[in-house]
Amino acid sequence: MSVLRIKTAEVFEPLLAPAPYKGAWGGRGSGKSHFFGGKLIEDSLAEPGDFGAGLRSVCIREVQKDLAQSSKALIEAKLSDFRLGERDGFKVFRDVIQTPGDGLMIFKGMNDYTAESVKSLEGFKRAWWEEAQTATAHSLGLLKPTIMRLDFAELWFSWNARRKTDPVDKMLRGPEKPTGAVVVEANWRDNPFRNAQLDQERLDCLRMQPDQYGHIWEGEYITLAEGAYFAKQLATAKAEGRIGFVAADPLLTLRIHCDIGGTGAKSDAFTMWANQFVGVEVRTLDYYEAVGQPIEAHAHWLRSRGYTPDRATIVLPHDGSTNDKVHAVSYESAFRAMGYKVKVIPNMGAGAASKRVEAVRRLFPSIRFNADTTEAGRDALGWYHEKKDEARGIGLGPEHDWASHGADAYGLMAIDHADQPTTASNAPLNYPRLTANGRR
Repeated sequence: MSVLRIKTAEVFEPLLAPAPYKGAWGGRGSGKSHFFGGKLIEDSLAEPGDFGAGLRSVCIREVQKDLAQSSKALIEAKLSDFRLGERDGFKVFRDVIQTPGDGLMIFKGMNDYTAESVKSLEGFKRAWWEEAQTATAHSLGLLKPTIMRLDFAELWFSWNARRKTDPVDKMLRGPEKPTGAVVVEANWRDNPFRNAQLDQERLDCLRMQPDQYGHIWEGEYITLAEGAYFAKQLATAKAEGRIGFVAADPLLTLRIHCDIGGTGAKSDAFTMWANQFVGVEVRTLDYYEAVGQPIEAHAHWLRSRGYTPDRATIVLPHDGSTNDKVHAVSYESAFRAMGYKVKVIPNMGAGAASKRVEAVRRLFPSIRFNADTTEAGRDALGWYHEKKDEARGIGLGPEHDWASHGADAYGLMAIDHADQPTTASNAPLNYPRLTANGRR
């Protein structure tokens, strides 16, 4: 009887023992996919034993329009490398791979499944989710109980992290992990089998795309999306030390710049940035975002951070003065009723989003961010990008997605700053004005 020997990088050794959940995250060139592809073949060989049925496995992506997007080609290449074929129980068909003991590997997109059709995966003991950063909470919710019905079933995930709020990161890198989960970080330096060409590709990325290098090769979360409006400006601010500890001046007015959402579960986010204008400098102190919450929740956050009516002015976009259709109240009137001073920026007309983008870009060299309290907002600024018609190669204006609400509120800040007379924008609260000889 021949023995299959698979070379395995040390970083993946914790994933060799049985575990209900296995995860490997990190950047390009780490060998994550090759490890799981080899492990799936190994388990398929081991599963039948002397009398048992073959292993049923599913290789998953969130969206898979055709097999070219699946892991099937990688599995076939691994079978070739291991010199395994029909005599060993493996037979490759167009859309499936037969494995020893009448086992099976299939390749599917999870977004094609419904609560009823996912039952077809009952009886599958391995599920490998490649590119799991795109997995939705809905899809995970369908798959997990289906696979875990069987004893000794395992769910595997390999991914290059995008955001800490992605469902797979929350599940396998958050404070509460599934019982028995084993998760490793793997990057290019952990791969002893990488070749010179891969190393050169990495070095080229470091030279040509330094703002993307950390995410692509080191497994860092995305802070700057490729083609984002403010990618270069955020990278420069970080390099110049303008993202760090920034304290509020207790004698200067706080300006709370908002983008308005709704109160339904599927409403746009309501966002707020807390800023101070100090001469030509902008101190960005804090960021808030909530979905589907009433105005009382936003006001509670303001008070909890010390942004009370005696210290802060609320700045709203033009629709902030629009009355609610049912309650005949606007955000402007509601905030005024709480005692806040409120400024409403007039409608900027056609091209307003582009005007805000340009206003922020002009102002960026004068902006300093308080790192700890603005991370979520800076994530939005780093992602905010232009929607494109790829077929015609033309831009369609800012993409309306999760990042646009924080970015719009920050654009409002830039418009407000440009509208401020220098003396008025810097006037301190209750600050005694002095004459040249020091008298009031």
